[in-house]
Amino acid sequence: MTEIIEEASELLSHPHDRAVIVSLEMPESEPGDLAEFCELVTSAGVEIATTITGSRQTAHHKYFVGTGKAEEICQAVQDYDANVILINHDLTPSQNRNLESLCDIRVVDRTGLILDIFAQRAQSFEGKLQVELAQLTRLATRLVRKHTNLSQQRGGAVGLRGPGETRLEMDRRVISDRIRQLKKRLESVTKMRAQERISRERNEVPTVALVGYTNAGKSSLFNALTDAGVYVQDQLFATLDPTHRAIEIPHVGRIVLVDTVGFISKLPHDLVEAFKSTLQEAVEADLLLEVIDVADKERELKMREVSNVLEQIKADQVPRLQVFNKIDLKPEINPHISENERGLPTAVWLSVVKKEGLSLLIDAIATHFQQNHLALSVTLPPSEGRLRAELYRLDAVKDEQFGEKGEFILELYLARYRLMRLLKEMPETSGYFTSVIS
Repeated sequence: MTEIIEEASELLSHPHDRAVIVSLEMPESEPGDLAEFCELVTSAGVEIATTITGSRQTAHHKYFVGTGKAEEICQAVQDYDANVILINHDLTPSQNRNLESLCDIRVVDRTGLILDIFAQRAQSFEGKLQVELAQLTRLATRLVRKHTNLSQQRGGAVGLRGPGETRLEMDRRVISDRIRQLKKRLESVTKMRAQERISRERNEVPTVALVGYTNAGKSSLFNALTDAGVYVQDQLFATLDPTHRAIEIPHVGRIVLVDTVGFISKLPHDLVEAFKSTLQEAVEADLLLEVIDVADKERELKMREVSNVLEQIKADQVPRLQVFNKIDLKPEINPHISENERGLPTAVWLSVVKKEGLSLLIDAIATHFQQNHLALSVTLPPSEGRLRAELYRLDAVKDEQFGEKGEFILELYLARYRLMRLLKEMPETSGYFTSVIS
């Protein structure tokens, strides 16, 4: 069992990896594909020895890159003393094996590289389970015994006679059993997350999730707003595990801010499936803050990719506020809020590094939730001192006058959900708010 699991994570576990990078221009290629792949390679801690490029209309059935290009890659491996080939495309199992056999060296495709980075970065119990599930799901389709006679059957010896089972079948069965175990454990984690969300909903605490392309500055923004101390580094997928922190928003109250895993173009389907419980935080959020690197040359392309992933995980209907970060790299842009024709914020332009525009983001979040705020007048008798104190605690009282008989005449402004929660706690006071709850 251990031997098989290790096979799933052996890809880039060697120290001092030195790689030959291979990237072809194909009809589905996007600008910046190679640059992003090189960032992934660097994030994995691999040294780039040389880069081989080319173009093809379709993948070669045997090597993906064509026979001439495959020989060029093998020669580059020898010339640069590389110990791994990294392909900026997804290979079929047979293409991967054929290229490995030809060059006598490890070959890792794009999905394999991303899985390796995730394996390096996962810190939480859930994150490690998710990565192992994605690795084994991928390995199940690529399993080959390189040094075992595949026709060898169990059976024939005393107590083992029967139809028999090949070693390959045994390995597949072991992996299949392990995948079922991982899915069961992740189901338990998913239920725990669901209970946490239900608890937040019961307390009517809004959730705001940070989403966006990896390395756009989500964790930096999260730290700036919450002082959470989440790991931040200028590399792709610096953090994987979602982090929750509660913060106070003026005139809105307590909200829960969630930092989620970054997206990337062509995000492997296995990872989307494995990280479904993590990505569910975005699906269940009341508001998404889409963090965008304003100085990125491929900004528009990456924004489209984020929209594609949000659609893929069915979070595209959640209200979204765009946060254009790193304006310090664009001196012509000042911190400001963009609004739609109704005067509601659609985007905030800020710099987390310079701490410029953060207050504008807080204002924009407040404005979003204040769409459901109530402005009302209420008159309370002197006996309702406790209700009056609660309204003050909620920062809902904007003005107060006193009547001739000592009654409190209050001008209130508060979120509807906060008033409804107060009335649940103090149902005997609902008569003062009949115009609101009727």
